[in-house]
Amino acid sequence: MSAALPRLGFLGTGWIGRHRLAAIRDAGLAEIVAIADAVPEALDAAAALVPGARRLPDLDALLGERLDGVVIATPSAQHAAQALQALRQGVAVFCQKPLGRDAAEVAAVLQAARQADRLLAVDLSYRGTAAMQRIRALAQGGALGRIHAVDLVFHNAYGPDKPWFYDKAQSGGGCLIDLGVHLLDLAMWVLGFPAVPQAAGLLQAQGLPLPPDAGEVEDYATAQLQTAEGTVLRLACSWRLHAGREAVIGATFHGTEGGAALRNIGGSFYDFEAVQLRGTREEVLVSPPDDWGGRAAVDWARRLGQGGRFDPAAAELLEVARLLDRLYGRPSLPALAAVGAG
Repeated sequence: MSAALPRLGFLGTGWIGRHRLAAIRDAGLAEIVAIADAVPEALDAAAALVPGARRLPDLDALLGERLDGVVIATPSAQHAAQALQALRQGVAVFCQKPLGRDAAEVAAVLQAARQADRLLAVDLSYRGTAAMQRIRALAQGGALGRIHAVDLVFHNAYGPDKPWFYDKAQSGGGCLIDLGVHLLDLAMWVLGFPAVPQAAGLLQAQGLPLPPDAGEVEDYATAQLQTAEGTVLRLACSWRLHAGREAVIGATFHGTEGGAALRNIGGSFYDFEAVQLRGTREEVLVSPPDDWGGRAAVDWARRLGQGGRFDPAAAELLEVARLLDRLYGRPSLPALAAVGAG
């Protein structure tokens, strides 16, 4: 007799929440039993995707539905508290990024997940692109030699359309925590999460330098980091840049034996290619189409259905959060300090 599918609830059913809901529904890996959102129109749109799911007002009501897992797609300020509430009631969590507004919030969620022994994952969705999967395989297989430099860029010519993104208390920061988190995660993921003894960031708002204690959030950020092995990472990200296209997204890994690059095509937010670089020549290894947006959510649902519990790899989330704290000039936690010894 086959095991029952995990019972899931969805908290936050805006565009991203509905997209992840549809991906998990289409994969047939879970029973979506309930949805919750404070915006009636968003709830209506989600209900059309899963007509049998209960419509509920909030997380308290969701957690009364005997859930195995909850997918959180709410504003950033709510992520850590909502994830903590679910985990402390024994419910696994899949959360939009960032998991917390700083490393202290992320560490608290990780500690709760470890103590509850529940599966925790964050929607760092660019890992799931076929292009990045190929680049990581090249790098970790030694085809690039020793990677000595990484160039990272994410310029969004539009910027967010929700007011809370521009409220530092709610968002934790601007384009760096919104877009740069993906870039830092990709680089560290490919490099194997090395120690990073040097990290410095420069923030701007409306073309002017932004001090760390400013109330505004940055709309342009650059950073330079160096790993303990000497690899240099250079990062640039922005909102509302005059980029000449909708988006510029890239991650280029320079090695002693060659290079590899992730590139978005034609300014697209969704279409990517992977290119291998040798001297003056390049070879396209992966090109669209690639329906990658929901892969992280589907993978979490699959692991949950297979009985997945706390995954120690979730500690990577804290390492990226600590790097962000350093780039913002905030005091941060020692590595893995609040996650426990295992």
